[in-house]
Amino acid sequence: MKAILHISLLILFSVFHQYKGLAQVEKRPVVQVKTLVTDFENHIRKGEQIYFVNIQSGTIFKAISNEYGKFDIDLPYGATYSIKIKSIGQAHDYNELAIKPYKEGEGFAYMELTILFEHPKYITLENVYFDTGKATLNRKSFVELNELVEFMRLKEDLKIEISGHTDNVGEAEDNLLLSQNRANTVRRYLISKNISADRIVAVGYGESQPVESNESADGRQKNRRTAVKFLED
Repeated sequence: MKAILHISLLILFSVFHQYKGLAQVEKRPVVQVKTLVTDFENHIRKGEQIYFVNIQSGTIFKAISNEYGKFDIDLPYGATYSIKIKSIGQAHDYNELAIKPYKEGEGFAYMELTILFEHPKYITLENVYFDTGKATLNRKSFVELNELVEFMRLKEDLKIEISGHTDNVGEAEDNLLLSQNRANTVRRYLISKNISADRIVAVGYGESQPVESNESADGRQKNRRTAVKFLED
């Protein structure tokens, strides 16, 4: 899946506090990172899964924002962490967070971190395939569709439109019907994974919304697509 997460701002706001008076009481090899997740208009983002990947060791720490858009996570000292945000498909890079090495006697420390971002409102499912001229899902589609299922389980209030699109080969009326049937198939798959039916709308657009010219085989392939539009978040 392409890195299509629309992040126009890569600002990391962090404050480091030290409480030397606690040094005799508790010494911790980790820093508690108190995190707030919002969009660019300061609306909280509930159910966001954030990964902190230790660049040196590859160790992954992850957390999910609560109803207030917050979570606390403990990260070991002396490492740089790549921050990634879970979307449909692979997690996408956001920024890096460097935590200095621990020094004896420094005492307990915590950081305050604000992550600002927005998911794209429209995502093309790059790895959803159908049998030629049919609405039957190929088994290779299940990996990406299961990623969508996982994402919708995290985002309990999210409603989506599944849209089906075709190239212009054949009759427009037949293409419209095929695209609707394919969108319906994806919707039924999500419902079979216990995603509520009232959260999913299926719409077929046929050949009416091409993203490339239908004059080439590559363009026609790109026009034959299934996409997700976020209706409510």
